[in-house]
Amino acid sequence: MAQVIETIDVDVPVGTAYNQWTQFESFPEFLSFVESIEQVDDTHNHWKVKIGGIEREFDAEITEQHPDERIAWKSIDGTTNAGVVTFHKLSDATSRVAVQIDWKPEGVVEKAGDLLGFDERSVKKDLEHFKEFIEKTGHEQGAWRGDVPRD
Repeated sequence: MAQVIETIDVDVPVGTAYNQWTQFESFPEFLSFVESIEQVDDTHNHWKVKIGGIEREFDAEITEQHPDERIAWKSIDGTTNAGVVTFHKLSDATSRVAVQIDWKPEGVVEKAGDLLGFDERSVKKDLEHFKEFIEKTGHEQGAWRGDVPRD
C-alpha cells in the first residue's frame, strides 16, 4: 500500500473548512484528479477520478465522521483506497487540514507515480487549491453536520 500524508493551514475557522469538506460534489472545483462525485446517501458516494491519464470509478463509504474533527472513508469496490481528513483549530480564524490517504497503486503508471513521488506532490497541490478556494469565498457552500460513529 502507498500512503500520502499532507497538511495545510487555511485562514478560515475550523467549522468552515470542515463544512466545505462535507460537500463532496464540490471536490472537482479544487481536487485536480476528481472528475465527479455523486452523493448517494449520508455515508456513500460514487467517485469518478482520472490519475495519470487513467480513469477509474469506485464507491466509497464514510466510516467515521465527527463535525469539526474528522472524516474517514474507505472504498467498497473498484480502486482500493482509504483515508482520513482531520481538522484542527489553530485560532478563531485559522485551522489546519491534515489528509492521510492509503491506496494500492495498480498498473505501471500508478506504481511509477508512487515511486517518483507524484502522489505526494499532487495531494499537496490540491490542498493548496482547497486553501485558495475556501479563502477566496470565505464561507462554505453547504454543510452536513451529522455524526458517523466508528464501526
